[in-house]
Amino acid sequence: MAERTNSVNARAGSKRSKVMKEPREVTSLDLAGPTEAAASPSPDTARAIKLPPYETIALMLQGGGALGAYQGGVYQGLNEAGIHPNWIAGISIGALNTAIIAGNAPENRVPRLLEFWETICQPAFMPPLPAFVEHAFFNSTDEIRKAFTAMQAASALVEGQKGFFVPRFPPPSPLAAGDPATASSYDTRPLKATLEQLCDFDRINSRETRVSVGAVNVATGNFAYFDNTRMKLRAEHFMASGALPPGFAAVEIDGEYFWDGGLMSNTPLYEIAQATPRRDTLAFQVDLWSAKGPVPDSIVDVMGRVKDVQYSSRTRLVTDTMQRSQRFRNVLREVLEKVPVDVRNSDPWCKAAEELACSKRYNVIHLIYRHKEFEGHYKDYQFGLSTMQEHWASGLTDIRGTLGHRDWLDMPQNDSGFITHDIHRDGR
Repeated sequence: MAERTNSVNARAGSKRSKVMKEPREVTSLDLAGPTEAAASPSPDTARAIKLPPYETIALMLQGGGALGAYQGGVYQGLNEAGIHPNWIAGISIGALNTAIIAGNAPENRVPRLLEFWETICQPAFMPPLPAFVEHAFFNSTDEIRKAFTAMQAASALVEGQKGFFVPRFPPPSPLAAGDPATASSYDTRPLKATLEQLCDFDRINSRETRVSVGAVNVATGNFAYFDNTRMKLRAEHFMASGALPPGFAAVEIDGEYFWDGGLMSNTPLYEIAQATPRRDTLAFQVDLWSAKGPVPDSIVDVMGRVKDVQYSSRTRLVTDTMQRSQRFRNVLREVLEKVPVDVRNSDPWCKAAEELACSKRYNVIHLIYRHKEFEGHYKDYQFGLSTMQEHWASGLTDIRGTLGHRDWLDMPQNDSGFITHDIHRDGR
């Protein structure tokens, strides 16, 4: 098996050298402003962390638009600690980050992620502001920062983002029927070109890392996962996972159309926790919407808080459901151990229980982006470079703090075989 994997990687590598340029090195200049202090490795995570013998190390990336830069910081922290997931699953912007990570060699992943985010955080047509001017506005008073970021969000709506999406011209008629692939306010063909430039799909499909991205079938309303263990993935599969209507059109794949997976479920946890055969799993779940937040006192703040509750509540529901389910399976396994072997082998109910029982352990590490006071309801489509850098720095700080609690990485020893940790909940 090792020889086969090496030969696959060698063939994929020969193609990569022809189609992909080398990513530039990440330096403190790349992470100017709020993330400058985060550019050097943390003393606590500079050395590789030795993990317990988990069979699956999963990275789960939630949707959240421009907030997705937080996931880049989280991945940088995992990478500097020598933690390399063997299963990456994403939804929406999390699917795009998944493509960048899985589509590059480990040593190139952080530079590629940064290149991706620095690209899509520029206006589609107008030249970006000089860095020092943007930083001056961003690091000014809260009132100036709010006005500046609101202007950047408005720019995204009016002209789109470089390498990501642009407005359709002429705009689509609200009533005229046409191609489902153009029934949207924006054209995402620039995103396809960006993914194909920054990702090596031969590497993704070599299965050296398992990749899953979630989307919704527009015609049936059913949730679907595109998985490289079951199909050959292309840029369109990742774009489908992030095709949020009515801004982005449904993406056609093999004669069917798909929308953003976040319409139904914004976390891939269910897909990973229910996978068979079951495995001892360490899962880093990176959420971009916080269930906890201030009670809004204005209509504008209400709009932002609605998004937090709408998208984070699904994550909590799935996590709680998975924890209860695994406890039942674990308890059933313990009960079966008390039944005589001859009865377990002959009784049909015992045989059925054997199929349901499970003693595998699941450790879910939550990394949850926390809403900033200056952010508006537009935070998921405010693609400013300074904001991106601050999101990235927040993710890097959170994962470094999380990995500082080495005992959190231990396998669960409780009666459910399922445990969760959150730096903002447990690390206070």
